[in-house]
Amino acid sequence: MIDFDTPDPEEIAEIPAPLPVGATIGILGGGQLGRMLSVAASRLGMKTHIFEPGENPPAGQVADRVTTAGYDDEAALRAFGEAVDVITYEFENIPTKALDILEELAPIRPNREALRISQDRAIEKGFIQSCGLNIAPHCAVSNALDLMVALETVGVPSILKTRTLGYDGKGQARLSSQEDAAAALEAVGNAPAILEGFVDFEREVSVIVARGVDGSVAFYDPGENVHKNGILATTTVPARLGENRQKAAKLAAQTIAEGLDYVGVMGVEMFVTASGLLVNEIAPRVHNSGHWTQNGCVIDQFEQHIRAIAGWPLGDGTRHSNVVMENLIGDDMDRVPELAADPANALHLYGKAEVKPGRKMGHVNRITGPAEDHS
Repeated sequence: MIDFDTPDPEEIAEIPAPLPVGATIGILGGGQLGRMLSVAASRLGMKTHIFEPGENPPAGQVADRVTTAGYDDEAALRAFGEAVDVITYEFENIPTKALDILEELAPIRPNREALRISQDRAIEKGFIQSCGLNIAPHCAVSNALDLMVALETVGVPSILKTRTLGYDGKGQARLSSQEDAAAALEAVGNAPAILEGFVDFEREVSVIVARGVDGSVAFYDPGENVHKNGILATTTVPARLGENRQKAAKLAAQTIAEGLDYVGVMGVEMFVTASGLLVNEIAPRVHNSGHWTQNGCVIDQFEQHIRAIAGWPLGDGTRHSNVVMENLIGDDMDRVPELAADPANALHLYGKAEVKPGRKMGHVNRITGPAEDHS
């Protein structure tokens, strides 16, 4: 079941009015997450307006309106902000100057603090620690000397990650010995980075948590993730977690959401170790590991996010089915006819015109049975 926290009645008077049916949701970014948010908004009778620098984005195929402009185009940003009732985003790396303009015109949900923290891995880890949660050992690295000092502290094996702009395994380099230092720095473009120690973990899980404008909190069941080449390959629900660890994972996600005064859906990735849970990273948006909710729950993560940012009541995302979500990457699109023939599969294709290696082209949710606890 989903757990709900009810806000203090004294705070209700300060809660913004919910957006009406017919309101316009502004979405920064036109990729697959923006696409699925647009579909969810339309089910609730709302419109979407996409702001995306690239031509013909996947979200544009299902949105009411698309603005094609760069994040440095002040006139386009102002026109966009004036045309929407609330602004959200499908990726973290939005330039600060763009947000400076937009926040004067419409509420930004989740808030800018969530973006600021998630845009920099070093800041993010410091915030997670300030919440009293455990993380992997790490050190900030600005140059070759910093890296040698960090290797003495963190040790090997370890991984060097750029502080900003890394995703799906990009901006990372593994170190097996100190002799790998120079090559690792070169691999990340000598950018500001963190060196993170390898974690001896049993499995990786993620919690999708939602928080409303009224402070209410709802959780989806933790999913168990498997990555290949730095990209999420599958998420299986239910994850192999005992009851106590499930509660601990949800509590950690709630602590982070409340610490950020967050509004919307957020993904929190964690490592399960012999000594407990370590928080790996947070994503202030709907998350790839939550795609299973589209076919495993009545209210999926995308509708939940629209509900939250629109000030509507959070939905009950209780899982009714066990699901395995598999990303379709690159040439996996060749398997679509076969996947479509299986009645247990629900296909979600992103409408991307060109298939590229390592590119997420869609996903499939495979129903494996009615909901049951595999902890």
